[in-house]
Amino acid sequence: MLFNGNWVDRPRQMSVYDPQDGSLIDTVPRASNEDMVAAIEAAVAGAQRARCMPTHQRIALLSGAASWIEQRQEEYARTIALEGIKTIREARKEASRCVDTLRISAEEARRVTGETIPFDQRPGSEHRFGYYVREPIGIIGAITPFNDPLNLVAHKVGPALAGGNAIIVKPHSETPLSALRLAEAFDQTGLLPRGVLQVITGRGSEIGNQLVTDPRVHMVSFTGGMDTGEEIAHKAGLKKLGMELGSNSPVIIMPDADIDLAVTANVSGAFWAAGQNCLHVQRLLVHDAIYDLFVPRFVSRSAEYRVGDKMDEETDMGPLINEAAACRVEKMVAQALDAGATLLTGGRRNGAFFEATVLADVPDTCLLAREEVYGPITVVRRFHSLDEAITVSNSVNYGLHAGIFTRDLQAAFRAAKELRCGGVMVNESTDYRIDAMPFGGVKGSGLGREGIRFALQEMTEPKVVCFNL
Repeated sequence: MLFNGNWVDRPRQMSVYDPQDGSLIDTVPRASNEDMVAAIEAAVAGAQRARCMPTHQRIALLSGAASWIEQRQEEYARTIALEGIKTIREARKEASRCVDTLRISAEEARRVTGETIPFDQRPGSEHRFGYYVREPIGIIGAITPFNDPLNLVAHKVGPALAGGNAIIVKPHSETPLSALRLAEAFDQTGLLPRGVLQVITGRGSEIGNQLVTDPRVHMVSFTGGMDTGEEIAHKAGLKKLGMELGSNSPVIIMPDADIDLAVTANVSGAFWAAGQNCLHVQRLLVHDAIYDLFVPRFVSRSAEYRVGDKMDEETDMGPLINEAAACRVEKMVAQALDAGATLLTGGRRNGAFFEATVLADVPDTCLLAREEVYGPITVVRRFHSLDEAITVSNSVNYGLHAGIFTRDLQAAFRAAKELRCGGVMVNESTDYRIDAMPFGGVKGSGLGREGIRFALQEMTEPKVVCFNL
């Protein structure tokens, strides 16, 4: 692991397994609570070094890391695929996006600016002159998920470094290798000061609490489940929090929708990364007028999804992160079927693999209808009016992304206004995202925004300077 500018090992090791067959891929250090305390101590000095880094050095550091990964994209893609849940084709896209994320971060480092303030707008302040600047927040603790083990780490590291902060990354214990390879990309530039970026591998139960509660850490940036997010919020005290906590994303299919486009986009949105995606299309609300046209085509395309070896170029969908996760999804499907739901395709588990699954007639009381499934399950239901569809969409305690397929601009603008979420995709699946856009949600979907420029705002603070002349 990268600790205070050095690559260090520990006697205790943590095994990293391929979730599709349980084979051992590698081992990494299993840090102790004392290691995390030492990392935070190193970050105190690192934060001062980061604050003093000139903008051109931050740009060169981020650009150099991006170029390193770009020249080795296939290696990085294989690491993503081997330790995680993505097919090799999906992993290549993540590696490519990581390059974009770091390059955008380098560009945004140029734009950490303030502006002058017209103090004379208030009577009696005619002789005041001033401005504000943005300053680093200090030390950021980043806790990252398994589903995007490279790019979602970059989404925390990139803006943190662009803003002049120190950052300690605690990657998911199932997928630490990609985060370590990201750290390698920064380290090889020769421009990374000691203690500015550290990647500490270990169990969250053993080192996470220290990172969250230590008063020397000024911000915690977390991506993961709502329950863990709430626990962090309770423990963090007076820290700034950035949290992306998942979703139960709805897509509305209006009667005038382009059916071919809607089927293609939403099959991809439903089953990308085996549904282990916070933007996963979990609920499809289909207008009664086209329900019998749309649903059979959606089901047919879903049934064609090829589940299997992640490294096979022909595979569409890999495993869940472990067999326990697949069993949890299996239980959620069984609960819905016991409550009267109809299985339209899929529904079978094989170890950590689960088929692309579509259900109808799922009661609102079922977990599949109201909670995040985090698996390859999509629920379809009829609606009769846009009022009804919006009400159903807003009825859950999540609000990350929503979608609507329609040719009617009035319907599209109304949905964009009334859907309670962080992003509305029109004629696009909910899983659409580019790395420059603001990303985050409302309600149980989190706090703050990611997306480089917006994360950079979260990771810096305005300071006002006023002269009485």
